[in-house]
Amino acid sequence: MAGFDIDRVAHLARLALTDEERTLFGGQLETIVAYVERISALDVTSLPATLHGHGVNNIFREDTPREGLDTETVLDNAPARVGDEIRMPRVVE
Repeated sequence: MAGFDIDRVAHLARLALTDEERTLFGGQLETIVAYVERISALDVTSLPATLHGHGVNNIFREDTPREGLDTETVLDNAPARVGDEIRMPRVVE
């Protein structure tokens, strides 16, 4: 194994592994660790620090108040109503 004990990892993850799973997952974990080691070997000192892989631009607009829908129009579009309220399905039993 590449510097780790598969039984220790399984114990920390609260997993009970069969011998077949130990072999399968041990091999997969070795592949992952080898890939991380390859990434760690890259020289990224000349790259700028970023939070995203692409530019992030926010598009803001003025938040201006405007007339909303009247109560009757909203209630007419509701699936069910009780008086002047929208009837909702019961969520808590």
